Amino acid sequence: MSPRPRLPDWTATLTWKAAAFIAVMCCGLAALLGVLVHVSVTDQTVGEARNRALDRLTDVTAAYEAGDRLPPGAGVDPPGLPVRLRELAVAGRRGSMVGEHDTRPTMWAAGPADGGRALAVQYDYAQGAHTIDALDRAIVWSSALAIGATLLVGAFAVTRVTRRLHATARVARRISAGDLDARVDDPRAQNPRRAQDEVAAVAGALDTMASSLQRKLLSEQRFTADVAHELRTPLTGLHAAAELLPPGRPTELVRDRVATLRTLTEDLLEISRLDARRERPEVDSEPLVPLAERVVRASGTDTEVLVVRAAWVETDRRRLERVLGNLVANAHKHGAGRVVLAVDGPVVTVRDHGEGYPDYLVEHGPQRFRTEGGATGHGLGLTIAVGQAEVLGARLEFANAPDGGAVATLTLPQDGRGEPGVPDGGV
Repeated sequence: MSPRPRLPDWTATLTWKAAAFIAVMCCGLAALLGVLVHVSVTDQTVGEARNRALDRLTDVTAAYEAGDRLPPGAGVDPPGLPVRLRELAVAGRRGSMVGEHDTRPTMWAAGPADGGRALAVQYDYAQGAHTIDALDRAIVWSSALAIGATLLVGAFAVTRVTRRLHATARVARRISAGDLDARVDDPRAQNPRRAQDEVAAVAGALDTMASSLQRKLLSEQRFTADVAHELRTPLTGLHAAAELLPPGRPTELVRDRVATLRTLTEDLLEISRLDARRERPEVDSEPLVPLAERVVRASGTDTEVLVVRAAWVETDRRRLERVLGNLVANAHKHGAGRVVLAVDGPVVTVRDHGEGYPDYLVEHGPQRFRTEGGATGHGLGLTIAVGQAEVLGARLEFANAPDGGAVATLTLPQDGRGEPGVPDGGV
C-alpha cells in the first residue's frame, strides 16, 4: 500500500483551518442562495413567457377555427416543434415547452388541430433566457466577491486571535526553558472590569501560574542557599577539629565524612548560584585539546584522551574544566570499563562502557538528589555540569551508546581561528 500523502505543515494552523471553514460555509451558503434565486427567477420568467404563449395559442386557435389566415409565428406542424410537445398536442391536450428555433431560445405552445396534426405558436424567449443568464453571472460574481470579502475579514479576525495564541505559546516555552520572568501581559487579562475572551483567560492563567512557580522556586533557592551557607561555618570548625584527632581508622572515617559533607555543601552553594542565574562567564579563546588533557591529569584517573580534530573554542576555562571534570568523575564513579574523552572540533564526548544512564536522565536530564539502580551519590555533579554548560552557552546532552555505555556530549561555541596545530589522531 502506498503511503497517504502528507499535507504541508501550514495546513495544521488555526488560521488555515478557520479560513477553510469560512470558505466552505460561504460557498455552501452562496450556492444555496444562488439556487433559490435562480429557481425563483427562472420560474417567474418561464411562467410569464408560457402564459403569453398560451394566450397567443388561444387567439391563433380561434382564428384557425374561423378559417382566418394565421399570423406569423403560428402554423400547423411548423418545423422545429419539439417532438414531445407535438405528441402532447396530437393526443388532444395543450401544452408549452422551451426549445429553440433558428438557434434562438423559443417558447413553444401547441394544441390539437384537425387531421391528427398540431397547431403551434412560438414566442421569442431570448430576452428571458438573457435575463436568467445575466442573473446567474451576477450570482456567481457577487458570491465570489462576498466569499473573498468574508475570507479577508475572517482571516484578519482569526489572525488577531492566533497572534495572541502564538505569543502565549512563546511565553510558555520560555517559562519551560527556565525564564520565569517571562509574562504574556495581555491587556485584556490585566483589566478585571473588561470582558475577557478565552485567549485572555488562558494568558492570565499562564501569567498567574508563572508568578506562583517563580515564587516557589525562589523560595526553594533561598532555602537551599541559606542552608548551605549556614553549614559552612560549623563544617569549617568540624574540619579543623578532625585534623586534631589522633591518627587511626576512626579518624580517617571522620575526615572522609567531613570532606564529603563539605563537598556537598559547596555543590549546593554552586547550584543555588546557577539557579539564581547570576553567573557570568569570563570568555576567552582556548585550545580545547590541552585543556581536556589538563582536566584528565587533574582528575587522577585512567582516562583515555582521543583527539579526532583539534579546535579553539570561546569559553570560560575554569567553568569548562568544572564541566569536564564532573563528567569524567561521574563516568568513573558510576560507569564501568575504560573511560574515553574524545575531542572532535568543538564537540567533546565522555563515554564509559558500563550500564549507561537511567532512562529518566536521558529523557529529562539530571535531577538533583535522584539516583536509580543502587547508585551512590546525590546527582549534583551532572546537575552542576548542565548549569555551567548553560552559562557557557554550550549544549550538554546525555545518551546511551548502542553497544553499551553512557555518552555525554558537550558542544561548545567554536572560535573563528583554525586548528591550534595539534595533529589529528589519538593522544
